[in-house]
Amino acid sequence: MHTITVYSDFVCPYCLLAEKVLSDTLAGKEFRIDWQAFELRPDPVPTLRPEDPYLPAVWQQSVYPLAERLGVPIRLPAISPQPRTRRASELLLLARDRGRAHSYAMHVLRAFFQDGQDIGNTDVLVRLAGQSGLDAKEARQALESGQYRAAHRAAQHHARNVLGITSVPTIIAGNQTFRGVPAPDALANALASI
Repeated sequence: MHTITVYSDFVCPYCLLAEKVLSDTLAGKEFRIDWQAFELRPDPVPTLRPEDPYLPAVWQQSVYPLAERLGVPIRLPAISPQPRTRRASELLLLARDRGRAHSYAMHVLRAFFQDGQDIGNTDVLVRLAGQSGLDAKEARQALESGQYRAAHRAAQHHARNVLGITSVPTIIAGNQTFRGVPAPDALANALASI
């Protein structure tokens, strides 16, 4: 089975929208999505605030029109400032170890962009981990102990400094790299060459 690697940040709406394109394009094909977390704004970089002009403008001009074309329900979360995603990213590593990365990533993205949940909150993340098929107690323990903290830092460093990832979603399909939501035809062509 071939793998498509997706670098994403759980506070990036385009990551949820890109998953729709990926799922539609991959339907019936022997591919799996390998989710990799990439924090756009790791601590101490300030996160964005929905009441500032930038986010509403981007959502009106780009996010909402694309979401409507793709048929994906989405809304700009009101949580301000946006939550940090380090803890959610650490749990993605646990989910990958347990073969639940896609389910977990989708639960977190939908919780934030469809339900307005605070995905920076440990209790919310533990509940979402349980809903995605992970053991909620194991998820809490992983967060409290910092079990995946060093691995997440190393993965972040590798993505940024070795692979040159600077934006999300970044999708790697074979020898083709897409930055942003790929056009379905371009993605299908990349898959055909793998």
